[in-house]
Amino acid sequence: MQAVKHEGTTVGEKEEIAGIPCYVSYPPSKSTEKVILFCCDVFGPWYKNNQLLMDFFATGGYTVVAPDYFGGEKLEEIREAPGFDFGGWVTPHRAKAESYLDKFVPAMKEKFNGKAYGVVGYCFGGKDVVDSLKKGWATAGATCHPAFITEEALGGLDKRAIFFSCSEIDHTFPAEGRHKAEEILAKNKIPYHFQLFADVAHGFAIRGDMSDENQRWAKETSAWSLLSWFDRWLKV
Repeated sequence: MQAVKHEGTTVGEKEEIAGIPCYVSYPPSKSTEKVILFCCDVFGPWYKNNQLLMDFFATGGYTVVAPDYFGGEKLEEIREAPGFDFGGWVTPHRAKAESYLDKFVPAMKEKFNGKAYGVVGYCFGGKDVVDSLKKGWATAGATCHPAFITEEALGGLDKRAIFFSCSEIDHTFPAEGRHKAEEILAKNKIPYHFQLFADVAHGFAIRGDMSDENQRWAKETSAWSLLSWFDRWLKV
């Protein structure tokens, strides 16, 4: 699993909401009118690349909040252990993620009392975007190289808007998955948008190699596109 550490200084804060540690990045104005729930990939909210991306969204005027549903475990560190079983590690965390958010989101909304909410998810967190929209937690969602998104889940969406930022090379959301998702969303008249980047792989939006021109461009273009998407849908 490729994971290139990005450079930069993070500016967010570690807080606790509903007993769950989280990384929070505030906009320059410190306003909490517009809030984005950030559902991390398997590297979690303490991974620098994720924090830098949250800080980027915050500069756009959003309070960005990422709960740690990995119980403090940092994949960046534990995957180095001899015999580490990624599948055996991630499966129980995925099973618990929904219950974490059921507890976390109401408390987050009570704390920030925002006027507009969005949700973004990467890889592991992609399913949480669909679930959050179905539960009415957010007005609009976006996901990059998502995992665990089923046809059944997409079929249950209402009219809430969703954006997919995808990589050409992706075992978790391959071409047939993208096409089926588009078919379901179009049939159900869900406001949606797909973008597809050639010659980049799953994970490009979080942990791509920034020394590679194409990976860097795709990562940055994806981030700006998602910010524009939330600017469109999260009005206050």
